[in-house]
Amino acid sequence: MIYFDLNVHVPQPASLASTSGQISKKAKGKQSQVAVPSSVAFSSGQITTIEARIDLLVYLGYTVLAFTQTVQKKVEQRTHINILDPLLSQLRKREGIVYLKRITIVLDEESEKGFGLTNTNASLFAPYDIIALAPTTEASFSYAVLTHTLPSNLTAHVLSIPLTLPRLPFRLKHTTVRTALRNGAVFEINYAGALGIDDLSADGPGGAAAKRNWWAAAREVARVTRGKSLIVSSGGHGEAELRAPRDVGNLMTFLDLAHNLTHDAATTIPRSLVLRIQTRKTYRAVFSEPKVVVPEGFTLVTSAPASVSATVTTTAAPLNITSPVEIASGNGKKRPRGDSTNTPPVKEDPKPSSESGGPRKKRKARQQDTS
Repeated sequence: MIYFDLNVHVPQPASLASTSGQISKKAKGKQSQVAVPSSVAFSSGQITTIEARIDLLVYLGYTVLAFTQTVQKKVEQRTHINILDPLLSQLRKREGIVYLKRITIVLDEESEKGFGLTNTNASLFAPYDIIALAPTTEASFSYAVLTHTLPSNLTAHVLSIPLTLPRLPFRLKHTTVRTALRNGAVFEINYAGALGIDDLSADGPGGAAAKRNWWAAAREVARVTRGKSLIVSSGGHGEAELRAPRDVGNLMTFLDLAHNLTHDAATTIPRSLVLRIQTRKTYRAVFSEPKVVVPEGFTLVTSAPASVSATVTTTAAPLNITSPVEIASGNGKKRPRGDSTNTPPVKEDPKPSSESGGPRKKRKARQQDTS
């Protein structure tokens, strides 16, 4: 059995941590300029921590791992940096383990007008395997479902609802949820919130309050979706928040989900999601690039010669009348058709003569004789 964890947290690289927050403004009212480093480098300590987390996930039984890069508010071409490609080049390859790249955009009030999922930024999202949206307002949630779950090269396949906030930030309407499920999107539940860890950032609220918020919000998500198109991921920031797949399945049963649905949330549904993601770069997620396969020893003729003309000949098949069809005769009896030997001769009625006076006079005369 293949188990999936599609939300493995990645820390901010050491090269970006030193330059974060360095904003210079040339004049009042002009757009701020952020100093963007030319290269991304993880420190040796960060690589060791990530390698230890991967070893623990493999030991627990996970096979497909998706490393997550979190972006706040909006993806901008001028400031966005892909940190997952340099990370995967530094990680050790493991036999039978699949690495995926995921980007998660946290949406708020400033993201309601747009959060970067446009055709002009298509080159920024092309290296990522999974595009996930984490809406925190009702407007951003509706916009994400109605616009960015449709089949395209910028389809957002995962909707990660924040579950550790003081209350669910918006109401999950049945019509909007059904639209998302019809378009092929899935809802994600990060079980790290049940352990008191914030599922959006490591600096967020945690503790007992986060646990209470997670249980209330996760139960609502499970109720609205009815366990369909629901995946469960870790979303933790350390090794202490990781759990085995069967332990996670037992935890999900407390959300009033059946055992088969909790099992599918870590196996079948993520597998279907990964297969569907492969069609994101095709036309409307339907067709892949066609390839013509010619068998060995077969010559492909593109056009027929002009001298060859196709003629069609038709031959009329003889009628099969071996089984005669019975038709009704004049007296109501059925006789076979086409058989002259069995056809009785047709007797003609005698013409009434003037001497005998016709059949009526004969009948009257016969009655008088008998009387």
